[in-house]
Amino acid sequence: MTLKEVAVENYSSIPAAVLAGANRIELNDNLAVGGTTVSYGVMAESAKYLQEHSIPLTTMIRPRGGNFIYNDIELKIMEADIFKAQELGVDAVTFGCLTSDGQLDEEAMEMLIGASSGMEVVMHMAFDAIQEENQLSTVDWLIEHNVKRILTHGDNLDRPLNIDKLKKIIAYSEAKDIDILPGGGITYENADEISNKLNVPYLHGTKIIKY
Repeated sequence: MTLKEVAVENYSSIPAAVLAGANRIELNDNLAVGGTTVSYGVMAESAKYLQEHSIPLTTMIRPRGGNFIYNDIELKIMEADIFKAQELGVDAVTFGCLTSDGQLDEEAMEMLIGASSGMEVVMHMAFDAIQEENQLSTVDWLIEHNVKRILTHGDNLDRPLNIDKLKKIIAYSEAKDIDILPGGGITYENADEISNKLNVPYLHGTKIIKY
């Protein structure tokens, strides 16, 4: 069985997604810009509902749309949101920080990973903006810092899912302690086909189940 993580906007879609068979929820605001952090109230109600239904919750930690290069104030905001998620019993947080030259911002990531104690950490699709020649070494760094999974499209989101590149990343990560979570352009209509092509037990999307 393929685990289907549904990316939702706000609280309103969560009950229907759970009823339709969502195995995990990624909670966002502003999906039109790729997802940002929801309000504390939305996070609290979502966490409560999903805990009652034994469905894991991942919440997006991203203070704005646009790039993934954050200044000190933005990082403080992200850290504060992580502490709120932790307080509410959220299962996982997803974030990603880059430098201006397209590499992982290790200092920023270390700070946010440290703040996430007790929750799983997910590297979101900022991974796809990292220079390709640095992606596999980034996988190694994320493993060393106990990141649980990487959400990746294998390419820019304005292009089709890059199956060949995803296969390469999945093969590299296979014997390592990290999960590769394909996402972007995966729907309930093509999910089984993509799962078979990639031989992965996890998929992510806004339309990955019909509800």
